[in-house]
Amino acid sequence: MSVEINVTGEVVTAYLSGELDHHTAKDMRESIDAAIELNMPTLVVLDFKGITFMDSSGIGLVMGRYRILQKTGADLHITGTPPNIYKVFRLSGIEKLAKLEGRL
Repeated sequence: MSVEINVTGEVVTAYLSGELDHHTAKDMRESIDAAIELNMPTLVVLDFKGITFMDSSGIGLVMGRYRILQKTGADLHITGTPPNIYKVFRLSGIEKLAKLEGRL
């Protein structure tokens, strides 16, 4: 599990990789939240291209960042979702909270 954070202007992009489960979600959340708090972005992008496995912790990670961003008025985009993760996000209704880019 790893998170690489890139800040460009008012955009924070988190490149997620490895497995996203209850063992790794906490560290990912903390890294992303620290970048949000430090940079106060207008847009946060979660890039799931490098995720090889995800359980329901991934949905929790997205929902938690959405709640934080609601307070600041920033937008949330999810990109690079592999087909299996994209399908889970669609079924869970995540696209009501964030712009979801991916493929089935």
